[in-house]
Amino acid sequence: MTTTLSSIVIDCADPTALAGFYAKATGWQSTGGDADFTGLEGGPVPISFQRVDGYRGPGWPADGKHLHLEFKVPDIEAAKKELTALGATVPDFQPGGGDWTVLLDPEGHPFCLMAE
Repeated sequence: MTTTLSSIVIDCADPTALAGFYAKATGWQSTGGDADFTGLEGGPVPISFQRVDGYRGPGWPADGKHLHLEFKVPDIEAAKKELTALGATVPDFQPGGGDWTVLLDPEGHPFCLMAE
């Protein structure tokens, strides 16, 4: 069997706002959509955002399973500064021994920054 990953869809409370955050964070372009579903293209795999009534973020660190995105950046400290200005937060718990930095998007989804 051969498969191709066509998209990553992230559940959230506000797809438009969360897509806007990631568009600014990545420089990717909106593919359009509506208040219930919107997407971004510009990387190796499109990312979409889907509204879920009563959505609650996964929490960090949490015992439950969740997916997270990882981004390579030329300067982690500069990227942290830019992303927190866009609405990301830096949680206290930072596993990885300095190999990566965990941030939380405005709805609480964790994502990591790694040096290029």
